[in-house]
Amino acid sequence: MAKHIAIYVRVSTLKQDARSQEPDLLRWIEAFANGAEVKWYRDKASGKTMDRPGWRKLEEEIEAGKVAKVVCWRLDRLGRTASGLTTLFDSLRSRGIGLVSVKDSLDLATPAGRLMANVLASVAAYENEVRSERIVAGQEVARANGKRWGGRKAGQRVKVNNDQVETIRALYASKNSIAAIARTVGLSRPTVYSVLRAGSDSSL
Repeated sequence: MAKHIAIYVRVSTLKQDARSQEPDLLRWIEAFANGAEVKWYRDKASGKTMDRPGWRKLEEEIEAGKVAKVVCWRLDRLGRTASGLTTLFDSLRSRGIGLVSVKDSLDLATPAGRLMANVLASVAAYENEVRSERIVAGQEVARANGKRWGGRKAGQRVKVNNDQVETIRALYASKNSIAAIARTVGLSRPTVYSVLRAGSDSSL
């Protein structure tokens, strides 16, 4: 069975695009693909979970033995949890599938690359945790200063700001209940569900 090179691209929100990633990936293809078939997989979703449509499709093809190498722009495009990334590294190695992170100059085929991959996975997870703690701390300070969200009139559309979206995602990733998240950000549970479904910084 002929195998292809999988190019994975992810941005976090619908307002972002992949134009910053694509030029480097196209240069890598031109330099290193050597005529192999190349398939692109794309997601607009948080890196705090590995459960994304584009990634699920790529995983299916990995499990089917159709992928020779996975290429991403930076390692944090694959995910932002150390457990998710290290599990991925082990899975790819056990199947003999290469992993290249273009901006990190990382190749999982080498011992140095494997060491660097695990270091970068830990850094990505650390940055994610610090960001979540900073958001929650900011929300607590805002509430202490009398800031409140919500309180809309009947029929009025809810404006959900970026801080609220990030807080919702962080608390949900930390296994908090929807009710607890809604209380924290001062929004209704249906609005919280809408934010999680949309995966974007938007007005609902």
